[in-house]
Amino acid sequence: MSSHIIRVLLLLLATVIGSSEPLGHCRQLGDLELPAQEVDGDVIIGGLFPLHIAMSDPELTYRVKPHQDQCTRVCGNLTPTMVFAVEEINNDTHLLPGIRLGYRVLDSCDHVHTSLRGALSLVNSSQKQENAALSCLFRSPVPVIIGLASSTPTRAVAHMLGPFRIPLVSYFATCECLKNKQEFPSFLRTAPSDLFQVQGLVQLVSHFGWRWVGAIGTEDDYSRNGIQAFLEQLHDRGGCLAFYILLPKSASQEQIGHVVDELEASSARVIVAFSTEGQLYGLLNEVVRRNLTGRQWIASEAWVTASLLSGLQYHDVLSGTLGFAFRSASMPALGEFLHRLRPSSRPESVFINMFWEELFSCRLDFTGTTDLLTVAPERPACSGTEDLRGRNPVYSDVSQVRVSYNVYKAVYAIAHALHQLLQCNSMEQSPSNVSCKALLPLEPQQLLSYLKRVNFTNTFGEKVHFDSNGEPVPLYDLVNWQSDDSGFMRFWTVGTFDASAPPGQQLLLDEDAILWTGRRKQVPVSVCTESCPPGSRQASRPHEPPCCFDCIPCADGEVSNQSGSTECTRCPSFHWSDRDRIFCVLMDEDFLAFHESLAIILVTLSVLGFAVTLTVTGIFYHFQSTPIVRANNSELSFLLLLSLSLCFLCVLLFVGRPTPWSCLVRQAAFGISFVLSISCILTKTVVVLVAFRSTLPGSDAARLFGPLQQRMVIFSCTSTQMVLCASCLSWDPPYPSKNTAYQAGKIILECEEGVTLYLVLSYIGVLSCVCFGLAFLGRKLPDTFNEAKFITFSMLIFFAVWISFIPAHHSSPGKYTVAVEIFAILASSFGLLFCIFMPKCYIILLRPEKNVKKGMVTKQTVHNKKSFSQ
Repeated sequence: MSSHIIRVLLLLLATVIGSSEPLGHCRQLGDLELPAQEVDGDVIIGGLFPLHIAMSDPELTYRVKPHQDQCTRVCGNLTPTMVFAVEEINNDTHLLPGIRLGYRVLDSCDHVHTSLRGALSLVNSSQKQENAALSCLFRSPVPVIIGLASSTPTRAVAHMLGPFRIPLVSYFATCECLKNKQEFPSFLRTAPSDLFQVQGLVQLVSHFGWRWVGAIGTEDDYSRNGIQAFLEQLHDRGGCLAFYILLPKSASQEQIGHVVDELEASSARVIVAFSTEGQLYGLLNEVVRRNLTGRQWIASEAWVTASLLSGLQYHDVLSGTLGFAFRSASMPALGEFLHRLRPSSRPESVFINMFWEELFSCRLDFTGTTDLLTVAPERPACSGTEDLRGRNPVYSDVSQVRVSYNVYKAVYAIAHALHQLLQCNSMEQSPSNVSCKALLPLEPQQLLSYLKRVNFTNTFGEKVHFDSNGEPVPLYDLVNWQSDDSGFMRFWTVGTFDASAPPGQQLLLDEDAILWTGRRKQVPVSVCTESCPPGSRQASRPHEPPCCFDCIPCADGEVSNQSGSTECTRCPSFHWSDRDRIFCVLMDEDFLAFHESLAIILVTLSVLGFAVTLTVTGIFYHFQSTPIVRANNSELSFLLLLSLSLCFLCVLLFVGRPTPWSCLVRQAAFGISFVLSISCILTKTVVVLVAFRSTLPGSDAARLFGPLQQRMVIFSCTSTQMVLCASCLSWDPPYPSKNTAYQAGKIILECEEGVTLYLVLSYIGVLSCVCFGLAFLGRKLPDTFNEAKFITFSMLIFFAVWISFIPAHHSSPGKYTVAVEIFAILASSFGLLFCIFMPKCYIILLRPEKNVKKGMVTKQTVHNKKSFSQ
């Protein structure tokens, strides 16, 4: 862009250097020799329209006058709309009364160099000036210019006109860069900025789920800025560009071929094209030649209603094209005006003649016609009386004019500004004096000031005004290309976009009315990777765009219930993911239930132990008068059997769903019953040792440790445990808890024991150690009476069980922790029961001959004497 400005400045500098006059007395040294369609008037409105396209860049040496290359291919005709608006204003008695507007229209060829030459021609006199007193630009014969169609030529012209405050009103240049009033102080437009169009395009792409799209443009400001803004907003919405191609302004066939190769190889099925119709012409011709169908084209407003691309040869490729267009208006009066147009040899018909020859593929023979388009001499001659109604309706259909409507609004905006500047009154205000008070000629900067403040409602009910940046209200129609029965391409409005509306209400669509590429009703799909199904998440691939990803199943405990989730959601507390990782369900509660096999086995052993204990109790009760029962202190034996039965029964408190009551009771019941058992065994051990000591001369041990003392020992030991349990339960009571850390997907219902279990076990351990030590001292007593030996064995079993219990309890998961404790209780209880009572039951039931007092006393006396002698 800067190169074009430099060229203009060099041209101006060369003019100044080549003249000996000061800048204030510059003079035009030559005619730019551009064909113009013009009509004289009190105020001349300039116009720059792309009547032709595809002009090659000239060679600029800045030493000789550059050769003016010919433009090629007529791409349309917006000039009649400007002519129509000017004539309508001239016939209006209310707007600019007494002032007649004229116009001077030049062909910009949609190219920077031609546009600059045209602008210089407009702001200078149309006649060669030799009077040095006449300025070149400060009093230009054209105080305002309507144009241009592309952003890059518009920037060049706006840069040139800005310092002189000559207004430039564009009907089609939409680059956001033109919004900068410091760079372009005299620029206004009736077409909304690309910023709003890009917002609409991104919302459209996101609405249909197209996350993988391609973008094509040309090397100009319009494409670069538009695609860059589109890319940024698309990324914010999770989309990606599959490719980003900028075609050179004058692309060779080889370059076009490479671009089409990339289109063909890409997996993207949606292509956004930021370009004008002329710049896309060569590319789309190659696409048609290769029959590259199945792509959904998204058009920018620069070509969404392009008549050049609506021919029958483009139907298979471009049918279904979707894009935003400027708001339309129905202008039947313009249609009648177009149908009245006829070629002639007059200057105001120069461009009409070109248009006519292109439309009817003929050759007019008017003398004096100047045309930059080389007409093939083999074309048939035409008279100029042909009927437009039978030709392509795109040229004459005025039911939904868009770009022409922008031209129409631009002319009327200038007229209203002139009306205020010239202080005109209308017939209603002063029927006797309909005139304008201010004098002509006027200064362009004066017109610019009034043009910025224009605010009126046109005949179509639309308010026309400009904001502080010279921008109009951002309104668009969503246009869909559909072929009709006659083979013509029709532009159907299938939605609207209002950038000034609140978010969520800007884009309104009638999806049922859209006909997609290939004339299908089904919305095309364009994604790099299909959306991940529910139950999985997207995982990006290294060195690839975020739209290309792998689908990873959600981890246990996480879910995703939508397609295309980027993250899995963690389930709330006490919930877990289902089998498909779509929904969170309540976790299964896990505890040692009565119906489980393990619980059944443990409960069976508990009942069996209780039954055996009752059986032994029954045997001892039945044979309580026998010597072996009497010799073993029947009171302590029955109390020990009672405590063992309680140990077996307390197992039942550990099975089933933990409750506050069971958590409080079970450890206390276990601790007290076991301490009762150990204290009984401890007392029995002391009794055995005392009985041995009582046989020695002068010993009074039996008197000192009689039944009362035995009961006091048992009561003291048990009471201590009861106090300890009560203190623990009041200070740090156990409570039922839900533990989800042991096993994924399950709630382990357990009792949070705190320190209760360890204090209880510690106290039991101390008593057991004392009991084991005393029993070990009496291990050599007579065999028939040696209960200390069996107590020693029972204590060894007890120690083995509870020492192994501690690591097993910590390492067992979930309900198996409870099972380990139950097993320890059962093993130690069975150990005590069998080691202490089974030898006695064996003698009572199977060897009754040994259950006599004489045998026991004899062996005891002999043993004592031997021990004493030793």
